[in-house]
Amino acid sequence: MNPKWNTSSRYLAIALILAFIVFVGWQIRAIFEPLIIAGLIAYIIYPFVHIFQTRLRLKPAVASRVVYFFALALMLAVPALLAPTLARQSQVVARDLLKTFDEVETLLAEPIHVAGFTIHLEELIPDARDSFSSALEPLPQDALALLETTSIGTLWFLVVVVCVYYFMTDWDKLRDWIISLAPEDYQHDLWRLYREIKTVWINYLRSQLTLMLIVAVAFSIIWSIIGLPGALVLGFLAGLFSLIPDVGPFAATALALIVALLEGSDWSWMPQNHLVFALIVAGLYVVLINIKNIWLRPMIYGKSVHMHEGVVFVAIIAAVVFTGIVGAFIVVPALASFGIIGRYLHARILGLPAFENEMIASFPSPDPAPGASAPAAPAKRRTATRKKSKT
Repeated sequence: MNPKWNTSSRYLAIALILAFIVFVGWQIRAIFEPLIIAGLIAYIIYPFVHIFQTRLRLKPAVASRVVYFFALALMLAVPALLAPTLARQSQVVARDLLKTFDEVETLLAEPIHVAGFTIHLEELIPDARDSFSSALEPLPQDALALLETTSIGTLWFLVVVVCVYYFMTDWDKLRDWIISLAPEDYQHDLWRLYREIKTVWINYLRSQLTLMLIVAVAFSIIWSIIGLPGALVLGFLAGLFSLIPDVGPFAATALALIVALLEGSDWSWMPQNHLVFALIVAGLYVVLINIKNIWLRPMIYGKSVHMHEGVVFVAIIAAVVFTGIVGAFIVVPALASFGIIGRYLHARILGLPAFENEMIASFPSPDPAPGASAPAAPAKRRTATRKKSKT
């Protein structure tokens, strides 16, 4: 009996395995998002592991555990400490908004006459007030739905927390195991691809930190100029929340609007009406966030992963529309990683060198004519030879 499979049997086995993987992946597709989130969290905080290793001379496993448990404690402590304050501030904001509805209703009580037409707007405010009041009073069925959603969210949160731990402590073992599954002749190429893709993601993380710094400084300066209380703190939060595409800056600006409605401006030359001042804050936010989204973010991300700014802008918008926040966060380095894999496959298919310092395969060439000199090597190869001789 021949223990080796023929070509048809191998192709059939590969097709069945791929079909099984696709079927199982589709059935458990809900778990992919928590796994991606866990990977992103581990990716963001992993540089601190390197800092602990070099500064405190800790072993990689010990440094990973120290950073993990410190980040987990911080993640749990901050919401617990801020929850009472946020609850009180939310009640104050709700009362102020209801009072604002009364003031605007008084202003709109009189009909507006424009070009012979009479416009009655006094009915808009009561409807808006009723909608706002009903939103603050959830119904019993809403409470049950909230409880169910919270329970499911808690389970996924546990999945994320556990996966972050294993990604940080056992990633090296997992990576080595995945690469060892490939045939031995191709493992060297996989290691090269892994290093290039890792460089892309590291550069992307640095661009994220650069964007955070620029956004934090810009918002701190603008909020300080208009006299918004807590300008430095709100600017820092704007930079920190810029990690989350679109939703993060909106959340940071919502906090700034709450402060503007409650406190107003510290400068006498700014409007003292809190509602007008909040509208100014909202207008500045629209201008700044569009500058960031249309020009600054594509430029910084594009330079970090060597992609055109227009491609970066379109990719982020498409990811927000079709996949949500997580997709928008990873779409740029993911496209750059696919580009690296695509270039590798293209080179291997055409028989070209797949990496920069890989030798080009020599092919037999016709003998030169009598008396003719051999063709000179390309300039790039001559330069590479000189560099090699120097080293």
